[in-house]
Amino acid sequence: MAIRSTHSLLHLFHYAKPYRIQIVGAIACSIFNTLLDLAPPYLIGVAVDVVVERENSLIARFGIQNVVNQLMVLSLLTIATWGLESLTQYLYDRLWRNLAQTMQHEFRVDAYSHLQELELSFFEDRSTGILLSVLNDDINQLEQFLNTGAHNILWFFTTIIAIGTSFILLAPGISWLAMLPIPFILWGTIAFQNRLAVRYDAVRDQAGLISDRLANNLSGIATVKSFTAEAYERDRVRQESDAYRRSNRRAIALSSAFVPLIRFLVLAGFVTTLYLGGIAVINEHLSIGTYGFMVFIVQSLLWPFTELSEIMDSYQRAMASIRRVMGLLETPIAIRTGAQTIKQVRGEVTIDRVSFTYDGITPVLKNISLHIPAGANVGIVGVTGSGKSTLAKLLLRFYEVQTGNILINRMEIRSLQLQELRRCIGWVSQDLFLFQGTVAENIAYGRIDATPAQIMQAAKLAEAHEFIDRLPQDYDTIVGERGQKLSGGQRQRIAIARALLKDPPILILDEATSAVDNETEAAIQKSLAAITKNRTTIAIAHRLSTIRHCDRIYVMAQGEIVEQGQHDQLLAMQGIYAGLWQVQAGLQTGV
Repeated sequence: MAIRSTHSLLHLFHYAKPYRIQIVGAIACSIFNTLLDLAPPYLIGVAVDVVVERENSLIARFGIQNVVNQLMVLSLLTIATWGLESLTQYLYDRLWRNLAQTMQHEFRVDAYSHLQELELSFFEDRSTGILLSVLNDDINQLEQFLNTGAHNILWFFTTIIAIGTSFILLAPGISWLAMLPIPFILWGTIAFQNRLAVRYDAVRDQAGLISDRLANNLSGIATVKSFTAEAYERDRVRQESDAYRRSNRRAIALSSAFVPLIRFLVLAGFVTTLYLGGIAVINEHLSIGTYGFMVFIVQSLLWPFTELSEIMDSYQRAMASIRRVMGLLETPIAIRTGAQTIKQVRGEVTIDRVSFTYDGITPVLKNISLHIPAGANVGIVGVTGSGKSTLAKLLLRFYEVQTGNILINRMEIRSLQLQELRRCIGWVSQDLFLFQGTVAENIAYGRIDATPAQIMQAAKLAEAHEFIDRLPQDYDTIVGERGQKLSGGQRQRIAIARALLKDPPILILDEATSAVDNETEAAIQKSLAAITKNRTTIAIAHRLSTIRHCDRIYVMAQGEIVEQGQHDQLLAMQGIYAGLWQVQAGLQTGV
């Protein structure tokens, strides 16, 4: 466990390299502040020495024989010490806290940037709540550690080294007895922390689970309400929260036992100094001032060990969080961008003997081949699970083609820069997503520099302008999270407008009219001539009315293309397409 923590700390140092000057300054201020904080007991010892020894005191050795002058010098040293202590406290606090803000910012941005580079299968295997827990809770834990924990660690080691050295120099005969408990305290601390690290890893994992539960429930609050499942979901949240509480209790039970046990070891060191130091004074082997200093300062030597548990507690929490963040950052990117760019995309698409499986076992696509000329308008139909949407996602390289090739402009998409590839494709998904913001911001999402006139024109093409104009603030109306203030058809028309404003040479409409009513679909159909003009359009649909006028229609079943042709040709075949058409036209009840 100590190796894992060291590995995590090395990762932290790696990220902190650009800020090493700030780190060195913060470390120096923490060390100087600790040393200055330890100065008062030394000054008290010197004061006692002045009062008792007078002309034979330590200060007198520097040529200041008058006792009043000695006390004046001592007073000035005290003022200087307190002033410098306040200054270094201000500096280390500011430096560490600013560093904490910078580091958490860098970690969060890097982790999020890396997350965006990962393939869709990564997100399908993990919940949003757990990923949010890493990006928020774990990185915030790191921030808290840098705010206070780093200084506390430096304070601890500086205190032990400074006071231990003073003991050895002032009273070598008894100092080793006062420090005798230290090895036992360190051994106990390491043993405690090795067991605590495992428990805090469990706490962080449980925090991710409860975050996932809350995010999932809040996203589906309408479904929860419609099924009157509030009590059921409350119980599930209670169970997750209780599991989090239990995992924390296990960690707390162990960490809380640390200080009471350490107290007895601290007591042994204090009593040893009190007793043996007193005997040394009686035998005139030790001055009264030094004895007073040692009795006073021995607690400062040993008492920090009682706070070592809290320091290590903060450290282990931070290291557990860093391991989770670094686990995300070290997740390999399966889909790497190519190097080639496309100067002018004509929109020609070739799918050459493509096969694909999600789980490595069950084939979703089987040796698919088709050629779509530039500017063509093709439709792809088939029952649910036939592989239609998978084909679109492979074209966008959301997943990597496993067998075969996909080409645009006769160039393999794997050789193209990912941004170039996706910039030339407009995609309207059946699982559409609107961002929290205005209608105009959502339409302009793929083209942030678009003018209001361009946004409005795209909305008109998507048959969205009329309903937008009736909204309270028309294009400035807030759509709500995931567009919840709008109907399904309205959201879908905004998504179409968003893709059209991008003005891509290739447009994929994946069930793009599935959530609109017949009247709106008819209106969009009228606009298709303008929508598909001068661009290649791939329309994936269940509704055959959406694609009946396409230049060519491909019918898929069980991952294969089983029929192809124009609408009338496919009806004449009396095959799968004809059966689907008759069902949707109400001429029969099944295929």
